[in-house]
Amino acid sequence: MKLTTRGRYAVTAMLDISVHGQTRPTALADISLRQEISLSYLEQLFSKLRRKGLVRSIRGPGGGYMLAVPPTTISIADIIRAVDEPIQATSCSTQEGCRPTSRCITHHFWQRLGEHLNGYLESVSLALLLQETYDQNLGALFSDGEKVSP
Repeated sequence: MKLTTRGRYAVTAMLDISVHGQTRPTALADISLRQEISLSYLEQLFSKLRRKGLVRSIRGPGGGYMLAVPPTTISIADIIRAVDEPIQATSCSTQEGCRPTSRCITHHFWQRLGEHLNGYLESVSLALLLQETYDQNLGALFSDGEKVSP
């Protein structure tokens, strides 16, 4: 399974909002600068995240995005699925299997691995990821050095 930049960037941006958007909206331009992610790419991601109800937008001066629900209720799998990232280890594109006529010999192994990955991503909430970030003293990930409690 290869997680593309779409899924990785969505998780990174949601964690950034969890850190910086607890009391006020966070502008995508700020996330773009802190996380070195293209602003236009973030706009695409946040459009999908908003449609799935994970973030809400605040218009006007001082506007931006905030989490729409508590971070304890958002799993990493929710974020990845919201941006249309598949969570599977098989490369099958059809129900029948990996090849046009049959399943590959290792299909069931990759399918079970995908199920385990999905289970793990479901078990990790955004709040847990935020707590782990603070516990590991990785404040450098958030380059402005702002101290916000999880």
